[in-house]
Amino acid sequence: MDDVLKQSLLYDFYGELLTQHQRRVYEEVVQGDLSYSEAAEMFGISRQGVHELVKRCNRILADYESKLHLVERFLQIRSNVTEIQSLTRQYEAIDKEVLAEKILGISEKILEEL
Repeated sequence: MDDVLKQSLLYDFYGELLTQHQRRVYEEVVQGDLSYSEAAEMFGISRQGVHELVKRCNRILADYESKLHLVERFLQIRSNVTEIQSLTRQYEAIDKEVLAEKILGISEKILEEL
């Protein structure tokens, strides 16, 4: 997974756990593609301060993920659902019993993740 997607998912899952100031700066720099200098001017802090704040937010978000694994679980469930969709598209070409067993196995994995 590329860094931008990873940062986006981490922020989607854990962003509300950051302070309001951290969220505002992080959103402008990471999601709004504002430069550190532009964000520094906008928020009245130094460029270095913006850089450190973004690094700190990335560490905080990664730390939440290392403890809670919500993004990991989400990606696994999404992968399993995609596999079910793929199998159901092949409905006519696959033995119905084999198809049912595969879908049952995948659905059990999903339920275990929940």
